[in-house]
Amino acid sequence: MKPQVLKSLSVAAALTLALSACGSSEPEAAEGEPELLSAGNLTVCTDAPYKPFEYPDKASPTGYTGFDMEIIDAIAAEMDLEVTIKDAGFDGLQSGASLAAGQCDLVASAMTITEEREANLDFSEPYYDSKQSLLAEAGSDIASIDDLDGTKVGVQQGTTGAQYAKDNVPEGAELVSFPSDAELYAALSSGGVQAVLQDLPVNLEHTDDGNYEIVEEYDTDESYGFAVKEDGSEDLLAAINDNLQALRDSGDYDTIYEKYFSTE
Repeated sequence: MKPQVLKSLSVAAALTLALSACGSSEPEAAEGEPELLSAGNLTVCTDAPYKPFEYPDKASPTGYTGFDMEIIDAIAAEMDLEVTIKDAGFDGLQSGASLAAGQCDLVASAMTITEEREANLDFSEPYYDSKQSLLAEAGSDIASIDDLDGTKVGVQQGTTGAQYAKDNVPEGAELVSFPSDAELYAALSSGGVQAVLQDLPVNLEHTDDGNYEIVEEYDTDESYGFAVKEDGSEDLLAAINDNLQALRDSGDYDTIYEKYFSTE
């Protein structure tokens, strides 16, 4: 082969390599660094409003605040990440469908850790212990779960509260499911249901005006966790757990907790 032909081939090969490098996708995260949908940004799915855990707030940089949101903001700050919040239906969050579809990196939505959910999700260490409760109109004839016979009881679909109601309300009670707490409480206010069985902190938010009261609490040994997809999020989960523990060690977790759950 003539020398000029060899030279031409060498130049062509070099150009091919250069073009290939320019057309390649963004480099993968370094070993031990979380792989995220968007570099430098933690995309979080939540089902809002679910006060006091997550609810809209125009003053917040993310557009949302609440106990979950402040914990996530603090964790993300330690990881030097910005936060983007996406509002999504709880059914898709608890089933793992939202994460599997690539809608977000993490779910922060007052989600109880259960064996059923762990079949499709990986959970962080628990960050909140909760109870279930029964909310009814103040002064009504409903004083316990046994008084629900012949009534309509509101629950949020896909939740542990809905399962608890299914397992424990009298046979004569009718369970009515709603996609979120906003619709659930609206149904109670309009008389569409006579009681609501829901997480205690959320039901407590609806007692502030004195029109409704918690008539019964149920200790169900529930703990909330942040959720990631089952495969490919090991580094993210490790970082979440490490920084959650750091928040506890520094006392910042207690400060946020007292802001939302102080009884004083």
